[in-house]
Amino acid sequence: METQVVEWMQNYNPLNNMWLSALVAFLPIAMFFVSLVVFKAKGHTAGFLTVVLAAILAVFVFGMPFDKMLWSFVYGGLYGVWPIAWIIVAAIFLYKLTVKSGYFDILRESIIAITPDQRLQVILIGFCFGAFLEGAIGFGGPVAITAALLVGMGLRPLYAAGLCLIANTAPVAFGAVGIPITAMAGVVGIPAIEISSVAGHMLPPLSLFVPFFLVFLMNGIKGVRETWPALFVAGFSFALVQYLTATHLGPELPDIASAVVSIAATTIFLKFWQPKHTFTFNTEVGGKQTLEAKTYSATQITLAWIPFVILIAMIIIWTQGWFKDALAFTTVKFSFDGLSGLTQVPPVVNEAKAVNAVFSLPLVLNAGTSIFITALITMVLLKVKVSTAIATFGETLREMKFALLTITLVVGFAYVSNYSGLSATLALALAETGNAFAFFSPIVGWLGVFLTGSDTSSNLLFGTLQQLTARQLGLPEVLFLAANSVGGVVGKMISPQSIAIACAAVGLVGKESDLFRFTIKYSIILVIGIGIFTYALAFWIPWAIPMGQA
Repeated sequence: METQVVEWMQNYNPLNNMWLSALVAFLPIAMFFVSLVVFKAKGHTAGFLTVVLAAILAVFVFGMPFDKMLWSFVYGGLYGVWPIAWIIVAAIFLYKLTVKSGYFDILRESIIAITPDQRLQVILIGFCFGAFLEGAIGFGGPVAITAALLVGMGLRPLYAAGLCLIANTAPVAFGAVGIPITAMAGVVGIPAIEISSVAGHMLPPLSLFVPFFLVFLMNGIKGVRETWPALFVAGFSFALVQYLTATHLGPELPDIASAVVSIAATTIFLKFWQPKHTFTFNTEVGGKQTLEAKTYSATQITLAWIPFVILIAMIIIWTQGWFKDALAFTTVKFSFDGLSGLTQVPPVVNEAKAVNAVFSLPLVLNAGTSIFITALITMVLLKVKVSTAIATFGETLREMKFALLTITLVVGFAYVSNYSGLSATLALALAETGNAFAFFSPIVGWLGVFLTGSDTSSNLLFGTLQQLTARQLGLPEVLFLAANSVGGVVGKMISPQSIAIACAAVGLVGKESDLFRFTIKYSIILVIGIGIFTYALAFWIPWAIPMGQA
């Protein structure tokens, strides 16, 4: 006997007043903010309270059937564990193996050999190397790896996590081989190259700004004055290649190409120029570290870097179509029958369509698995004992237990919010602001990334809404589509998912409120700036950007 599917359509205005409905939909977000900022709650506590409130509103205000709300949370929670948490566990395991082997000290000293100035070390690792990882794997892996590296370099955990979250803004729009933009393009029916081109015009100013901002946070105006030539080389080379590749080649290569060129250009420049004053972290932001660059053999230096060289190779293999096709059978899929019949309706989508109720479990075709295999290869090459590796993996899991819980809760909240219509209600209210929506367009993307932890998810969630609103206002669709993605990049640094990952990476589990308070003010300032820039492009300087779609 077949189970009857009960259809439920999302209602984006349950209180018959768009702004009142949006205010109610905003309450879970406010709960999360207040829990972390005012009550300084631990991440999993804030996540639990937020999920409970979102569930109550989804069922009793938005009319979502209780079972569909529950299955939405389970679906999101599973996604939080796999692939997201698995990527973080594997990344931290890889880092810990390099530390246990003793080769991390050699890697650290090789970076010091490029420059003893720790401000510039942060740029090389947090900004340049982090951008490469974002372009290759995304999903929080870049922040986990670079933050752990910076702690090993001597930066205190809170600063390491905060700076890496901020550094991770520039590459997010083109992260994970351009998936955020290619996925959006498929939904809205506009060529990815057109959205990529507009984003490639909007992001370079931010990319140039980020290295300067990072040094400002570490050492104020004095630090910027002392290091600006190197910061300009790092930021300008990144921004220029980002512009060229995004505009002419599409969304797949900007991060990887920009990062490689930026690392090479900065390293070469530092061979000929160094700041007059060598900066070292003080007791407030840094720990003890020996800054003297020691002499190592070429073999030792090669072995120290080999885990990350292998990681790059593995990532490239994992992104190849032939590899995905060959191992497609390792992906297990199963349906969530409890979500069947759950339907999105216009104006969030062009026509009514069911939400995704099929869960994919990529056992091998998951960035986390590529990192884990890299860790196993590293164990052999660096001669780490099997018993030590097993103990290290167990240590990683023990340290991650509360982080895993937090990630499960916040991703579960994201799916309850999305599948119940709470997220769409917020966006629709902002869409009612008329021409002012040109300012709010990136803020919608910012909210989307805050809610989902992913620029890809935000673009899928709100891409159609951005497109339809642009049509109503008679503005180019590609501007709002790109603005959604660009606004989302600065929402990444305050996403509960990102906060939990960063804290887990540096051993600050339970201190999520401290990190959130560190990043929130910068995130708000930056998204306001992007909103003003988008408004200017729409009405004051439309000639400054290619916008063929109307």
